[in-house]
Amino acid sequence: MYKVFVNEKKLLLSKQPEDVEKKLRYESSTTLEIALDLLENTSTEELNVFGEDIDAIWQEFQKLFRIIEAAGGIVSRDNGDILFIKRLGKWDLPKGKMEKGESREESAIREIEEETNLTDVKLVEFINTTYHIYVERNGDKILKCTHWFAMTFNGEDSSRPQTEEGITEVAWKNTSQIESEVFSNTFKNIKLILKDFWKKAK
Repeated sequence: MYKVFVNEKKLLLSKQPEDVEKKLRYESSTTLEIALDLLENTSTEELNVFGEDIDAIWQEFQKLFRIIEAAGGIVSRDNGDILFIKRLGKWDLPKGKMEKGESREESAIREIEEETNLTDVKLVEFINTTYHIYVERNGDKILKCTHWFAMTFNGEDSSRPQTEEGITEVAWKNTSQIESEVFSNTFKNIKLILKDFWKKAK
């Protein structure tokens, strides 16, 4: 199954119908265009397109966009605290576009070092990929695929925000702070990847 966020609304692409507000059986790429139109232009919050050949559906879906790949990390300390950045007034995790020739792992580490000024971050494992859609100023429709990694940090805390990238704060948050402060002021993709991270950590 693929979960894609469209303006914080959820599009599920799956083999079997899911229990959500609206469902469409996949017929052709037109089905996907209708689904996107409903999410962008109506009050529908969640929509499911389902069909047997999920790989073919995903291939067709990707053709509708210019794809940008990014990588980022959930950096945790021994006590369980997780590193967050604040950008445009919302809590987020450090991440950014992959550069040509970089691996996902190299990109994730570079972005964390650039955005938070931390060094000696240790990569542990791949967590998952999140997807969201946005429109650029020139009208291009973008499908952003962000590859997330679990990481650890046990060095001296040198964290500070990369202000030239619009980051205003870097902060370590414990689980109760994440649930009370971060979850009320972040993106659905961030909640999704944190839950995946906690599941893997159990």
